[in-house]
Amino acid sequence: MRSPDGISRAFWAVWIAHALSLFGSMLIQFALVWWIARTTDSATALSVATLLILLPGVLLGPVIGALVDRWDRRGIMLGADGGMAAITLFLILLARADMLHLGPIYAALFLRSILETFHWSALQASIALLVPERYLARIAGLNQALSGALNMVAPPAGALLLGLLPLPGVLLVDVVTAALAMLALGFVRIPYPGGFGPARPVGWQEIREGLEYVRRWSGALILMGMGALINFLVNPAFALLPLLVIRHFRGGALELGALESAWGAGIISGGLLLGAWGGFRRRIHTTLVGLIGMGAAILSLGLLPAGAFPFALGVMFVGGLMNVLTNGPILAILQAVVPPALQGRVLTVVSSVVGLISPLGMAIAGPVADALGVRVWFVAGGLACALAGGIGLGIPSVVQMEEQAPAGVAEP
Repeated sequence: MRSPDGISRAFWAVWIAHALSLFGSMLIQFALVWWIARTTDSATALSVATLLILLPGVLLGPVIGALVDRWDRRGIMLGADGGMAAITLFLILLARADMLHLGPIYAALFLRSILETFHWSALQASIALLVPERYLARIAGLNQALSGALNMVAPPAGALLLGLLPLPGVLLVDVVTAALAMLALGFVRIPYPGGFGPARPVGWQEIREGLEYVRRWSGALILMGMGALINFLVNPAFALLPLLVIRHFRGGALELGALESAWGAGIISGGLLLGAWGGFRRRIHTTLVGLIGMGAAILSLGLLPAGAFPFALGVMFVGGLMNVLTNGPILAILQAVVPPALQGRVLTVVSSVVGLISPLGMAIAGPVADALGVRVWFVAGGLACALAGGIGLGIPSVVQMEEQAPAGVAEP
């Protein structure tokens, strides 16, 4: 059944479940990252935490994508939410027994990241089955606006709750939101797109189909290479944002929450803008212009003096808005042109390649920041974004990537 706007009602149920799950994940991540920052005051410890969050998507993405294309996507999301809730319950028990330390937190972040990769892949691969093609860019904007709204709400909520409750009480919120998300998903049916069927175990051939599709798409390959370089420089910067607040702006949890909320407010504004406007006729133009703007914002954040915290809030707002214009159209392109039976594999291959060298960035982020300062990562990341966006506008295969997308997988 479809709502009057032509979008399946099942999509809205999935979207509500995703919103609940994402809020819990953002809240717990804020609480754990702040605990690490305050307990250790170590850039290296924060870098290790972010590295553990990144690794599952990079290393396991293609396999997870193949499983998403084979398995029931609703079941994947239900299992992922239930697994994350179980991990959080384990952390609550450790905290109540005063046995919580870096080891269990690192393990929890790593395992939750695996489940979040399953959840994200299943969600994104389901959208094209539930939403008409003409609405994909606007749904991408709506999803970015949701992310921004939660970015704006979750950090201050986490900071407020950390001031009012012990850590176990804050973590319990994630368990509640996961349970509500599972309840919403319980009433949804997601169509099976066909493809290679659920009976056989996943083999290399199925994984290779996703790799082969991307290999034959030259514009996507170039864009993915740019994305990998950008993530190598930008991911460490935002992983070290708590230390930028503590060391440079001389702030605390509320200041960190304010910065993340400003980013979230920008994402909301960008999502609403993209949802209403839809972007330029060539969706890739929206991405590349947004990338230039996001680079300028990140660079500015790295150059601001210590007394300019109010300006940092404005810069984060602009960066969040430009982030939506950068990422939203890319997802819409993939969902519009990639065959539904391949979307789980292609989306995770793209995600894995873009994140391929991010672990190296995170591995060196702590020592570099401790030696040269946290701001060097913001300057380098901002320059990389702006240059990549400008260069991409001059590469025909990138600008025409939507028209040049492969129709399917070549026969072996």
